[in-house]
Amino acid sequence: MPVIEELIRAEQDGTISFGNYTLGAKAKKSDFEYKGDLYKVKTYSEITKLERNDMFVYESVPGTAAEHFKVTDTAVEFLVEGGRDAQITVQLENDTDYEVYVDDMAVGSMMTNMSGKLSVSVELEEGKAVKVSAVKRQ
Repeated sequence: MPVIEELIRAEQDGTISFGNYTLGAKAKKSDFEYKGDLYKVKTYSEITKLERNDMFVYESVPGTAAEHFKVTDTAVEFLVEGGRDAQITVQLENDTDYEVYVDDMAVGSMMTNMSGKLSVSVELEEGKAVKVSAVKRQ
């Protein structure tokens, strides 16, 4: 999976891709319009952050590239690649229980906090994409 040279782009399958963990200096792109929302991405080797309408959506430390990022009422899923292991935080529903999967293997149930943030550590190696998903438990 290559880095996202244009920093953020819309995919033909209705998802977005963003991030470039190979950059040595911070880069950002604002006012990327997609499905009626405005997105902003900030990315480089140390952090990747995505906002929608000035609200937090995604953050990784260190920086990553996320492809086919999709959020629904019950789940979030994406492919992620980075140069080293990363801590990824996504915005979901407040105080809600999610089952988290990495490469389609369940890694456990996690509860979002009062602000709806869910964090997961992912083992990454450059050139190899890892699928991450969190599905709301009923």
